[in-house]
Amino acid sequence: MPSKRRIRWAVLPVGIATAVVLAGCTPTELNGFLPGFQEDGSQATNHTAMVSGLWVNSWIVLLAVGVITWGLILFAAFAYRRRKGQSGLPVQLRYNMPIEIFYTIVPLILVIGFFAFTARDQTILETQTENPDVSITAIGKQWAWDFQYNGEDADNEDAVWTMGVQAVPTANGDVDQAALPTLYLPVNKTVKINLQSRDVIHSFWIIDFLYKKDMYIGRENYWSFTPTREGTYAGKCAELCGEFHSAMLFNVKVVSESEYDDYLASLRAAGNTGDISQAYDRLGNLPGTGATTSEEGE
Repeated sequence: MPSKRRIRWAVLPVGIATAVVLAGCTPTELNGFLPGFQEDGSQATNHTAMVSGLWVNSWIVLLAVGVITWGLILFAAFAYRRRKGQSGLPVQLRYNMPIEIFYTIVPLILVIGFFAFTARDQTILETQTENPDVSITAIGKQWAWDFQYNGEDADNEDAVWTMGVQAVPTANGDVDQAALPTLYLPVNKTVKINLQSRDVIHSFWIIDFLYKKDMYIGRENYWSFTPTREGTYAGKCAELCGEFHSAMLFNVKVVSESEYDDYLASLRAAGNTGDISQAYDRLGNLPGTGATTSEEGE
C-alpha cells in the first residue's frame, strides 16, 4: 500500500497542473461558455456571475462523479475479466454493506448539496427590490412586447410607454433589428420589472442576463436586478405561445442615465404618456385609429 508521502507527491503535480490550466482559461471558459460576459470578465448584471458560478460548479462536481464512476467501471471490467482457462460463473456476492452504504449516502449528499446551493441562489434572484431606481412593466402579447416606464406617480399618470410588433424577416431572411421592440435600462441602477401577459403564457428571457421568467394572464410576476454593463442585448419569448412564437423578439439597450432620460423624454414628446392599458384594448387597437399594433408595424 503506498505511503502517505507518496500520495502527497502524486497529488502535488496534479494540483499544480490543474492550477496552470485554470490560469490559462479565458473568462468565457471560466464561466462555462455562457453568454453575458466580456473578455475582461465584466458581467451583464449583478446576478450573472452568481448564475454562472452555480452552473460551472455543478458541472465540475458532476464531471468528477462521472470520472470516478467511469474509472470504477473500467477497473472492474479489467480486473475481474474472465482469464484464460476459466469457466463458469465467478463467485457471487449477495451484498457488500460498506459499498451499499457508500453509494446510498454519497448521492444523497450530492442531491442535498445541489438543492442547498440552488435554493440559496434562487432566494437571492427572487428577492424583489422594494424601492427600485426604475420601475417598468413588460407586457407579452401574441407575438410582441409592450414596455411601460412607470415613473414615480402611483397612478402611472407620468408613465410613458412603447408598443411593439412581431419580428418581420427582411428580403434576405434576416430580422430587421431596428424594428424590434426595445427595452431601455439605465446602467448601474436598480430595476424592477413587472411581468404581465395579455393573452397566453409567455416567458421573458434576456439571454445574456442568464434568467427568464414566465408571464401569466391575470397574474403578475416580478424581476429585480441591476444592469452593470452598457450594450445591446437580445431577448425573446422562451415559452411556446402560438404560431409566430419564433418572431416574438426584442432588444434591450443598457445605456447611461442621461441617455435613458432622453429616451423617456422622446416618448413623452411623442404623446406616449399615461397608463398603457388606457391606450390598448383587447383587440390591440391603438387609440384614435382603426389600426392594430401589427398593422401599424407593416
